[in-house]
Amino acid sequence: MGKTSVSSSRSSLTRKNLIGYAMGDLGGCMTFAVMGSFLTPYYTEVAGLTTGAVASMYLILKIWDAVNDPMMGALMDKVFARTHSSKGKFRPWMVRATPLLLITAILMYTAPTYVNGAAKVLVALVTYLLYEASYTMFNIPYGSLLSAMAGNDAERANLSSARGFGSMIGNLIPMFMFPIIIDTMTANPQLGYTAGVTLCAVVGFIACILSCKWTCEHNSRPVEEDIKDSSDIKFTDILVVFKKNRAFVALCLQGLFYCIMQYMGTTLGIYMYRDVLGALSMMSMMTLISMGLSFIFLALVPKIVAKKGLEKTVRASQLISVALYVLLFLLPNNIFLYMGVSAFASGFGGITVLMQWGMVGEAIDYNEYVTGKRTEGSIYGTFNLMRRIGQALGSSAAVALLGVIGYVPGAQAQSAGVQMGIKTLVVLTPAVFLFLCWVSLKFVWNITPEIRELMSASRNPEQSGK
Repeated sequence: MGKTSVSSSRSSLTRKNLIGYAMGDLGGCMTFAVMGSFLTPYYTEVAGLTTGAVASMYLILKIWDAVNDPMMGALMDKVFARTHSSKGKFRPWMVRATPLLLITAILMYTAPTYVNGAAKVLVALVTYLLYEASYTMFNIPYGSLLSAMAGNDAERANLSSARGFGSMIGNLIPMFMFPIIIDTMTANPQLGYTAGVTLCAVVGFIACILSCKWTCEHNSRPVEEDIKDSSDIKFTDILVVFKKNRAFVALCLQGLFYCIMQYMGTTLGIYMYRDVLGALSMMSMMTLISMGLSFIFLALVPKIVAKKGLEKTVRASQLISVALYVLLFLLPNNIFLYMGVSAFASGFGGITVLMQWGMVGEAIDYNEYVTGKRTEGSIYGTFNLMRRIGQALGSSAAVALLGVIGYVPGAQAQSAGVQMGIKTLVVLTPAVFLFLCWVSLKFVWNITPEIRELMSASRNPEQSGK
C-alpha cells in the first residue's frame, strides 16, 4: 500500500473532518477559558483560599506545566510504538481524556468547599493538577492529530482555520454565559459557579466526543512500516529534534516570540485604553471588532495559502502587521484611529498563531524525513511548552516594565512620559516581536519546495519511481 503524499494537492478531508477538528478546540476551550477568567475569584471569594495560597498553587502549576506537555507527548509516541493500535495513535487518548475533562473541571469548582484548613488548599491543588493533566491528555494528541489528517499546505491551512473557528467559539460561549449565570445566583455563589462550570463542561464534553468521532488519521503509515520496538522511541529524542530539525526550531522561536508579545498586549491593553486614550469603555467594542475580523481572516487565508504556500503567507502577514504597528505608533492618540489601525495590525499578526498548527504538522513530516522517526507527540508537546514559557515571560515582563516606566497605581492621571511608555510597550513591542517571528521563518525555517519533493519521495517511493 502506498503512503499519503505530503505535497499532494488533492484533498482527502471532508467537511465533517473539518467540523470535527474545530469541535476539538471548541470543546477544550469551553472549560479552559473558564479556568483563566473565573478560577481566581472562585478560590478567593467562594472557596475562601488566601491570595498567598492561590499564588503558591499557581507557581507549582507552572512548574508542572514545564514537564507535563513534553512528557505526555513522549508517552504517546512510546505507547504507539509498542502497541501499534488499530484505532490510531491520537484519538484513543482524546477518547480517554474527554470524560476526565468533564469530571475534573466540575471537581475544581466544588471539591474545595467541602473541606477546611490546609486540606482545602491540598484539595484545590490536586483537583487543578488533575484537570491540567486531563487537558494535556486531550490537547497534545488533538494538536498532533493535524499532521495525521493533512497531507499538503492547503489541508494544513484548512485544519488550522477550522481550529481557529473552534477556539473562538469555545472562548466566546463561556465568556458570554458564565458571568450571567453567577450574576443571577449571587445569593448562593457556590451554586452559581457549580452550575456555570457544569454547563460549560457538558457542552465541552459533547464537542470533544464529536471531535473524536468526526476526525480521522488519513496519513498514518501501515503498521509493518512503522517503528517495531518501543525502545526506538526515547524521551531524549527531542534533543535530536532540536539539533536536526531547523523547521521545528524556527516554530519554537516564533511561538516563544509571539506569546511574549500576545501576553504583554493582553496584560497592558487596559492601561492603553484607560490611561492613554481615555476610553476604557471602547475596549469591549474593540474585542468584538477584532473577533469579527478574525473570522474574516480565517475564511480567506486558506485560499491564499493554496496559491502562495503556508510559510510565505505567514511571513507576509507578519511584515504587514509590523508596518501597521509602526504606523500606529507614529499616529496621534485618537481612539478611532487607534481602533481602526490596531484591528488590522492585530488581525494580520494573528495569522501567525492561526496558521502555526499547520506549520507544526509540516515540521513533524520533516522530522520523520531527517531522523527516521515520526514522534508527533514529543514535537507538539515541546512546542506547546515553548508557548507556555512565552506566555509566562510576557505576563511577567509586562508587570515589571510598568514599574520601569514609572507607572503610578491609582493616580488620577499618568504623566506624559508614562503615557508614552505605555504606548511604546503596547504598540512597538508587537512590531519588534512580530519582526523576530519573521526572522525566525525567513532565516531558520528551511523547508523549501525542493525539500518538500524529497520528503514526498521518501514517503511515496512507489509514486516517485523508486
